[in-house]
Amino acid sequence: MISVVRKANLYLSLFGFFKVPFIWLSRPKILTLDDDRVEIRIPLRRKTKNHLNSMYFGVLAVGADVAGGFMAMHKAEQRGEKVSLAFKSVTGDFLKRPEADVHFICDDGKKIDEMLDETFATGQRVNRPVKITAICPSLHGDEPMAEFHLTLSLKKISA
Repeated sequence: MISVVRKANLYLSLFGFFKVPFIWLSRPKILTLDDDRVEIRIPLRRKTKNHLNSMYFGVLAVGADVAGGFMAMHKAEQRGEKVSLAFKSVTGDFLKRPEADVHFICDDGKKIDEMLDETFATGQRVNRPVKITAICPSLHGDEPMAEFHLTLSLKKISA
């Protein structure tokens, strides 16, 4: 039997390759996926770093996007439902240069469950902010390198 995280990584890789090539190029890997939390790692390598040898802004945005959206898609799939997912706004605070592999953490599982409950009950679009924290554990432990606030927008797709 294939583990939940391994299956999620396969899905993410295929989704990136066929739908959003920049996700595939960035090579995100899901480390943790449970009811409350998702943790994604993007390696710092030639294709993901800038001229300062830190992670490129666009790649940081990919990590925040994946961490903020993957849990919602996964939770909807577990319920046997489909959702239209988009981000309505994004803010980012860049606190320190991420000069190693970056982990993107979203602990808003309960909030996403509430959003899914609401859109499945009403059929209406639901917009709420989710928080993603970027850290470089190999260099700075749990000290944030960046914090993102993305307004996640979910709507049930009718059959």
